[in-house]
Amino acid sequence: MKDFLSKHGLWLLAAAAVIAVALSALSYFSSTSAVLRNAVGVVTSPFRAAAAGVSGWVEDKKRYYQDYNDLLAENQALREEVAELRANARQADRDREENARFRELIGLAAQRRDFVFESAMILDRSNNNWTRTLTLNKGTAHGVAVNNVAVSSEGYLIGVVTEAGLNWCTVQTIIDTDTELGALLFRTGDVVIAEGDFTLMREKKLKVGYLPSDTALLVGDYIVTSGLGGYYPSNLVIGTVESVETDDDGLAQYAVLLPMLDFDAQTEVFIIKEFDIVE
Repeated sequence: MKDFLSKHGLWLLAAAAVIAVALSALSYFSSTSAVLRNAVGVVTSPFRAAAAGVSGWVEDKKRYYQDYNDLLAENQALREEVAELRANARQADRDREENARFRELIGLAAQRRDFVFESAMILDRSNNNWTRTLTLNKGTAHGVAVNNVAVSSEGYLIGVVTEAGLNWCTVQTIIDTDTELGALLFRTGDVVIAEGDFTLMREKKLKVGYLPSDTALLVGDYIVTSGLGGYYPSNLVIGTVESVETDDDGLAQYAVLLPMLDFDAQTEVFIIKEFDIVE
């Protein structure tokens, strides 16, 4: 219909103008005779009706296209409003998650007042056959140093800083094959070693070795950092015992340790820059 108007609109307007001129002329010449006026009225009546019809049709189409354009504009405005509301909802979800993390961190800081934290975002992940590392957006300019540990807001151990640049650092996660941490069986206080394992790393797990011969590990036991030697803070939860296995030689036992969180799901970590050393 819009194409029809654009092609024939001028002709319709010209026809309407001709009809109007004819009507005016006939009205002038018919003013001298009632009979002639009646005849003219009879003759011109269809033309008047046609002119009125064309004029009304044109006005209807103008209103239709105006309403159509108004609806398009209103629809676009509603789309933009919906997009803005969705963006606000996503931001609100992120804010709630961030607030929850900081509330947990406040709880950890209240328990360990000796901790000095630096929050950092994860920029990149290295997941290959040999390593599991994270690249963070904080470095020496923020007081971050090699051997600092990274934890979640709950205080669960994520890994250890192995490299530090001016505004970045690399964290070797606890499931990396090069991991070796002094640890404690929380329930009994027995000293053990938490270490990365090539096979277990693929399952996002690690190994607890050097178990004392009289240690009775239970599934679900917590393994925490020992803090001995002053390298790492004490009592950070590394994970829980998933199972107890026997070495291939059948002489020693080890535990399969399941970390407390999924490193691939983390977006933010907290680096402990300072802490009190346990002697």
